[in-house]
Amino acid sequence: MIRSTSGPAQSWIKFFLFSVASYLAIQTLLILCHEYAHSIAAWLLGYTPTPWTVVWGNPITATGWDEGVPYDQLFPSGGIKPAEAVIGGLPLLMHAAFVVVGLYALLRVALPRRRLLFYAIYWFVVVNLMELVAYIIMRPFAGDGDTGRFNQGLGLSPWYLFLAGTAFILLTFYVFLYRVMPRLNVVVSGSRSRYGTMVWMTAFIMFLWGSGLRVMSLYPDDQWKLGLIGLVAFPGWILADRYRSLREPA
Repeated sequence: MIRSTSGPAQSWIKFFLFSVASYLAIQTLLILCHEYAHSIAAWLLGYTPTPWTVVWGNPITATGWDEGVPYDQLFPSGGIKPAEAVIGGLPLLMHAAFVVVGLYALLRVALPRRRLLFYAIYWFVVVNLMELVAYIIMRPFAGDGDTGRFNQGLGLSPWYLFLAGTAFILLTFYVFLYRVMPRLNVVVSGSRSRYGTMVWMTAFIMFLWGSGLRVMSLYPDDQWKLGLIGLVAFPGWILADRYRSLREPA
């Protein structure tokens, strides 16, 4: 008797749609946290009369958002301006802290009883890493934006943030690949299709959707070239996970 494959196919489609919906919900939440970190910092430091200056954009494509802080008016060029560094760089510190807390939580979640909690924290970490990759690895030498405002405010060479930030990101990648991904395999009960879906989505989100494609869209600005890193990092992540899984004891 020929068995129907509609059951497994429908199950995978539901899982994929659930993963996409979970990611988009967490992405929207963290975009709000990112922009309001800017605006609230500016308000608390006395540079804006209200924290409600955020301009809302598209929650799906993550475009069109702005914190509404008039940096050029508040911080004319010249001199060290710590407040500019705090307002511009606070979201980067926030994302780094969220990654550390999220990774710790993923390693503490009881498996497999709390699958939904694991998935939520997993995408939470992925979105925060996506933002760090976009700003620190692909826009490290920007004259504006979060990295630019941080560097200008403290009068630092962009290399300091780039090297320190990249070292932190690579360390988190190692923990993610070698500590979190094996736990993910337990959560999906060894399902190759579900595990593969998560790996490909993770690579696409971190290196293309929220970083590489976003930076390449800056063309003709020379920064667009750094977005090409995503074209290498995307398959690199998938191959690295494959290499790790092959080296695991059976």
